[in-house]
Formats: sequence, C-alpha cells, structure tokens
Amino acid sequence: MNTDSFRLEGRVALITGAGTGLGRQFALTLADAGAEVVLAARRRDKLAETKKLVEDSGGIAHVVEMDVTDGASVTTAFEEFDKLKKPLDILVNNAGINRNGFLADLPEADWDAVVDTNLKGVFLVAQAAARRMMERGKGGSVINIASILGYRVSKALGPYIAAKAGVVHLTKSMSLEWARFGIRVNSIAPGFFPTEINDGFLESEQGQMLLKAIPLRRAGNLPEIGGPLLLLASDAGSYMTGSNITVDGGHLCGSL
Repeated sequence: MNTDSFRLEGRVALITGAGTGLGRQFALTLADAGAEVVLAARRRDKLAETKKLVEDSGGIAHVVEMDVTDGASVTTAFEEFDKLKKPLDILVNNAGINRNGFLADLPEADWDAVVDTNLKGVFLVAQAAARRMMERGKGGSVINIASILGYRVSKALGPYIAAKAGVVHLTKSMSLEWARFGIRVNSIAPGFFPTEINDGFLESEQGQMLLKAIPLRRAGNLPEIGGPLLLLASDAGSYMTGSNITVDGGHLCGSL
C-alpha cells in the first residue's frame, strides 16, 4: 500500500450538512483527494459558500437542497442527484443539531428535532444512497458521523447522546446487512471541534475546564479529522466495515 490508496479520483461523494463546520471540512478534504463532491443541506447560502471554496481550490462541486428529517425532501434531493448522471461512491452522513436542556424539562419538539436529524436522518439518507450503490453493483462507502457522546454521557444533552449512541449501532447494523453488496459502513466519533453546534461554548469558562480534561489539552482543529475520513472513504480502508474511529484527543481515555 502507498499513499495513492487514499486518492479518490473518479469518485463521487455526497456530504450532508455540508454548509458549515465539519461537513464543509469533509467536502474540502474529499475534493482535495480528487473526489467530485455533492453538497447537501437546508441552507443554500451556506452550500454556495462551501461550493465556492471547493471550486476555488480546483475541485468540482454540486449543490442539492435536503432536509434529512423529511423523507420526501431526501427523495427529491436524490432525484436531483440522479440528474447529474453520476455514480455515488461515498456518502458522508454528517447533518446534526443539538438542543440543550435537562430531560425533566425538555420539550417534546426539541427531542424530536434532535433525534430526527441525528438518527432518523442518518437512516433515510443512507438508505437512499445504499439503494443506488446496490443497483450499480460496485459497492461504496458510507461514513456516519457519530460522537464521543455516543459512548459517554453529559448533563443536559439527552437527545443528542441517545441519537449518537444510536448512530454507532445503526452503523454496525447497516454494515452487517450491506456487506454482501460491497458497501462498507463505518462511523467517526469526533470529540470537541469548533463548529456551529458548540459556538461560543469552548471559549466559556465551562468549555475551558472541559478542554483541560482532554489528554491533549485542546479542541481539535478541523483538518485533523481529514485522515480518518480519507481512510474510510478510500481503498486504504477496504477491509474496514462496522468500525468506529474516535478522533478526540484522548478524551474518552481521560473520561474513564
């Protein structure tokens, strides 16, 4: 094996939640490795920003509007993708949100919003992608974005924790069912990275205390998640399925 195994020329990747944060970084990483990227999210203005960044770096990008919580929206988005007449080789299931609140006081609407986006959305999008990969008959790679909070708990994050734990096990279930079609399904569990979902928190007193508990004593930098992503997306990870890669600066080790 050499570094060429990590290259993605000739492949097409769809990334959900691609307008900001980790999703934008995933798109840039995959495009830099040679993939043609399809950017999916609800906010077209943010998708346009990511598209420009990809194209300014010499990559090829397309945009499809998608609400991952809505089956009809997912279907419409994939129909738009089909019009590109491109194969789908890689899916990065990244769309996610959070609502803070203690469980005894949490509104039902907040629970539904988080679980529908972070877990149901992973199922709906992966299902649509896998059907196309099966029909094509050449396999593919599905990468679901979980979280270290799928493995540990914290107060006031109940629906997020439940959904991300579900993503870890849903990934294993998908990998078991789809392996015979050559579809590899893995997950990445990021620790704390600066994104919209924790905007302002990492700079707060509580956030700084949390960072001090991480063995590497800092949050991650967005490009640092690129290596694990490329491993799972490329031929370099061809014998990996049902796996989860933790990218957290040792946070889980420090929390034991």
